Amino acid sequence: MITRIVTPSESGKRLHRYVRSLMPNYPLGQIYKMIDQGKVKVNGKRKKDTYELAAGDELTIHIEDDMFKEANAGAVEKKVKFAGVISKIDVVYEDGELLVVNKPAGLLTHPDQSEQKETLITRVHAYLHKKGELDSRLFLPATANRLDRNTSGLVLIGKTAGMLHQLNQWIQKRELDKYYITVVEGALTERGTVDAKLVRDESGNRTRVVRDDTAGQRKETEAAEKEATTHYRPLQAGRGYTLIEVELISGRTHQIRTHLQSIGHPLLGDIKYGGKAFEDVNHQLLHAWKISLADGRTFIAPLPPLFRSVLRKTGIDFAMPV
Repeated sequence: MITRIVTPSESGKRLHRYVRSLMPNYPLGQIYKMIDQGKVKVNGKRKKDTYELAAGDELTIHIEDDMFKEANAGAVEKKVKFAGVISKIDVVYEDGELLVVNKPAGLLTHPDQSEQKETLITRVHAYLHKKGELDSRLFLPATANRLDRNTSGLVLIGKTAGMLHQLNQWIQKRELDKYYITVVEGALTERGTVDAKLVRDESGNRTRVVRDDTAGQRKETEAAEKEATTHYRPLQAGRGYTLIEVELISGRTHQIRTHLQSIGHPLLGDIKYGGKAFEDVNHQLLHAWKISLADGRTFIAPLPPLFRSVLRKTGIDFAMPV
């Protein structure tokens, strides 16, 4: 018999998924059968496979030790190294389940081939480790949304399996509202919507709008095309630039940058998508400033110093909206 106590960060995970993470080599059908037959119990009682575990629950699995070792072989135990990792982050909100962080521009959200250590999520893990809140090798807190390296602003992190699942559900069902602030070239005087499909070129790390006039040439790309909708409204005009607020209805890679370029208003500094450098700014000036959750909570991240400096230089006198 195998016994395990559910940790706080593992709370909210469904019973069948939890057992599956412990026994990845065991057929899923057999796991369902074990739960149905009462060979898996929580606090000594039978539970449905969809039961959401709570911190402190005692899980017992009636299985031979040798069979469990075979089923458990290769189980993903998430190990994190913290040597040299910065633990300082800009916390906007935190409770036992949710962490909201204000990401600076220039920092990757997740590790990639170019950088493994200096990322937002590694800093978050170091921060939580320092607080003694990384309590499971089966689950690590993770981001529900991501921002490009040079985009600043709000990132949502599920500290527990249950909260991470909830955040992902809200995003998938479009029950979570995301607002950005950016500066675009030219004068935008009226609010509007860009509703245009996007397709990715991963080799060049670019996104492009799918044009209707290329319908006859789209056979090969149709499967990769993604629906995308962007709402925008002007907030303040400056000398050749406009500060706008953008609401993302979908969340495609480079969506705002591609959609605004497609209507002739590339982002200030966004050289990759048709913008011009502004003094020392040679990347998109884009800030994820506000997120409203489906449960009514709203979080706001103040504009970073570089953004405020650019506004002054472009003649935009602006106070953050509420």
